[in-house]
Amino acid sequence: MEKKPLRQQIRSVLRWTGWVLLVQFLLINISTAFYADKLTRFYTNLPEGYSNSSGNIFTKSWKLFTGPRYPRSSNLEAPVFAIDTVRLQTKQGLAINAWYAPADTTAKGTVILFHGIGGSKMTLIDEVNEFRYLGYNIMMVDFRGHGNSEGNRTTIGYREAEEVRLAYDFVRQKGEQHIFIYGSSMGAVSVARAVYLYEMKLSGLILEMPFYSLQTYLKARAAQIGFPAQPFAFFTSFWIGLEKGFNGYKHKTTRYAAAIKCPVLLTWGTLDHYVNEKEIRTIYEAIPGPHKRLVVYEGASHESLLRKDPEKWRTSTESFLQSPGQ
Repeated sequence: MEKKPLRQQIRSVLRWTGWVLLVQFLLINISTAFYADKLTRFYTNLPEGYSNSSGNIFTKSWKLFTGPRYPRSSNLEAPVFAIDTVRLQTKQGLAINAWYAPADTTAKGTVILFHGIGGSKMTLIDEVNEFRYLGYNIMMVDFRGHGNSEGNRTTIGYREAEEVRLAYDFVRQKGEQHIFIYGSSMGAVSVARAVYLYEMKLSGLILEMPFYSLQTYLKARAAQIGFPAQPFAFFTSFWIGLEKGFNGYKHKTTRYAAAIKCPVLLTWGTLDHYVNEKEIRTIYEAIPGPHKRLVVYEGASHESLLRKDPEKWRTSTESFLQSPGQ
């Protein structure tokens, strides 16, 4: 059998290598497109006992390729104090559910609270109780696709900025002049983006554990599902942006933080698996002006910092509320 010339052999190898790389590129894009959809969708009809890791080898492989499914959050109970249910509406016509409660005494102001991805109003009930104890009216908001609000999608803090503005407008229309906004995780990112987009006269912001960018958040998610951080985060950021109508690579908290004009209390835990120290300090440095504070919780992960260290949370939060400009 006649042996092919070396040049022809090299050309053949390169051709097959090119085809293999092209197939891999297509498979990566197909898989991350599935993931982009699943990571931004919540399901209300999952079978009882559903698990993303259950099933036979073929079912598990398919779930790994197409992405996990996450249940929609809910508020199974209401606060023990009296609340008024507020209905806000987005430009797309989604009904946003919120609870408003006045302080038991003469109010020092109003705190509006926003939860993280997959959470709901009631996940922040401990923080709400603390703000009420300090003498503030409170407003608790379910983001779109969460809790009692309509929809089954999230944009991981991008379009949720609209809910922040709607809640702010509601409180302002009540004549409130002394407004603080609190956001946890995705809620903090949404708050920062709202300040970037809209004119809001605020007394201060409390931002707990905001992720640095959509890509860094997805890198952290990749580690939890056993995927390599890259190219998963790069391609999934692209597909989330494409599917939701925005540039996923520009969804960065540092970009939004640069527009903040009010005092800020930024908090973070040293064991946070979504946000590392370099990222949180970069966000802190991006906030302009001298009226900002960074409080670090030793040994805390991406969790309720109040429940992790109640004394530190109460001391730093009360100090900020009393003198945000110092």
